[in-house]
Amino acid sequence: MTRLTGRALRVTIFIGDNDLWHHRPLYAEIVHRAHQAGLAGASVFRGVEGFGASSLIHTARLLSMNENLPVAVVIVDEEERVRAFLPQLDELVGGGLVILDDCEVIRYVGRA
Repeated sequence: MTRLTGRALRVTIFIGDNDLWHHRPLYAEIVHRAHQAGLAGASVFRGVEGFGASSLIHTARLLSMNENLPVAVVIVDEEERVRAFLPQLDELVGGGLVILDDCEVIRYVGRA
């Protein structure tokens, strides 16, 4: 079982839920690759409203079909493991925002 405590690095990838990688949701491809890379964990969060570099506001409040809502993929692991994964993000993320934050893991326990 993987143990992760203390100092860690968090990478957050902000993309749209309509972004694709070879006909598959981009967020799913990122999570799949993070899992293959043996990273400690990855989660996807869908936003209800947001805007990015295009300055176009995407929202679930309008009568549109929830067009391209914001999505955040969050991955946390030891710094060297996250940094080793960054080239894959360079390959996958054509448009969006990728940020790194130092963080401290207080508890990392899997479910039985």
